[in-house]
Amino acid sequence: MRAILLLFSISALMGLSQIPSLQEWMQWNHNAIMTGQWWRIVTGNLTHTNLYHLAMNVAGLWVISFIFRANLEARQFLLVFTGLCLSVGSLLLFTSMQIYVGLSGVLHGLFAFYALVEYRLGRKSNALLLTGLTAKILWEQWFGSATGSEALIGAKVAIDAHLFGAISGAVLAIIVKPTQVGTNR
Repeated sequence: MRAILLLFSISALMGLSQIPSLQEWMQWNHNAIMTGQWWRIVTGNLTHTNLYHLAMNVAGLWVISFIFRANLEARQFLLVFTGLCLSVGSLLLFTSMQIYVGLSGVLHGLFAFYALVEYRLGRKSNALLLTGLTAKILWEQWFGSATGSEALIGAKVAIDAHLFGAISGAVLAIIVKPTQVGTNR
């Protein structure tokens, strides 16, 4: 139940971040971060270019949570989610990106984290999920993102955020002991 409340809270916060004045204050902005507005490293992941972008990422959050619901525990989810926001937002500082909005890097990280944790717990079929995620990331790095997605969200897809999120999620999954994962709480 707590995990569901947390998902609703994150979804609501992302919805509120569409308010123009809040979006301007929250979006990941390289220059603003470098002048001391560090909160943007985390909050930039919660902002979106438009309602289509928001809807895709909210749906992604809920779908990932549903797929891995057997191991979704609210406190751990919040820690992993926040850690991924910090990681993706920080690693983007090493790119040429100036403005970033969207949760997709964190979503890639959540998917990698839970797929790898479940694999370590004995669900070997998750190797297929991890292979698919790896193939998607490699495809994007070599060939770029799908143009249909870019047209829908009205911006270039931040493929480096996907890469950083997936790597960060995998690293967190390796660090966490599989027995530390909760069971549907």
